[in-house]
Amino acid sequence: MTSVLRMLFALAAAALAAPAAAQDEAMILVAHPLFRDLDYRQTVLIAAPAPNGGHVGVILNRPTKRSLGSLFPEHEPSKKVLDPVYYGGPFSRGALVALVHAHDSPGPGSVPLMKDLYLAFRANTIDHVIESTPNDARYYVGYVGWRPGELKSEIDRGLWTVLNADVEMVFRKDTDGLWEELLQSSKRIRAAAPGDARLALVAR
Repeated sequence: MTSVLRMLFALAAAALAAPAAAQDEAMILVAHPLFRDLDYRQTVLIAAPAPNGGHVGVILNRPTKRSLGSLFPEHEPSKKVLDPVYYGGPFSRGALVALVHAHDSPGPGSVPLMKDLYLAFRANTIDHVIESTPNDARYYVGYVGWRPGELKSEIDRGLWTVLNADVEMVFRKDTDGLWEELLQSSKRIRAAAPGDARLALVAR
């Protein structure tokens, strides 16, 4: 075995040995290949505990073809946002939420996901972010929510592979191929035989 191959195997072993995020902190969720729900098929999410005891998050790899400025043409600060608006999930599809990269909470109605990362739900807080630091955030229509215990059940059923959350991944510019990349790099996704009862992958 060459030294390069040894290094690659060592890096892979180290990645597999790293503990996955606990369900009481932010985590990256990678959808199982057999998860056929159209809302979640081939998705990568960030999720974190919510104040109600459940979890909340957004889909990271579903950019739309719309800019924030095109959605709010009368709002001049929105035209400064460079990234497209993303589809965040099936909850409140008509609502705008924002993932904000900041040292402190951007304002009322914000849920801390991890260090320096918040999910903002309140319109006036999101407006303030757009007007003050428009490109220190990513904007989504809709989000994903889980009732208490619901996400744990989905993970136990094998619907998601759990990885440690990473701010750089959250704000990755090119999300094309992100699901395939994480799928291939993680050995924790179980290969389920057809008819495996744990993978009754039905819509919520």
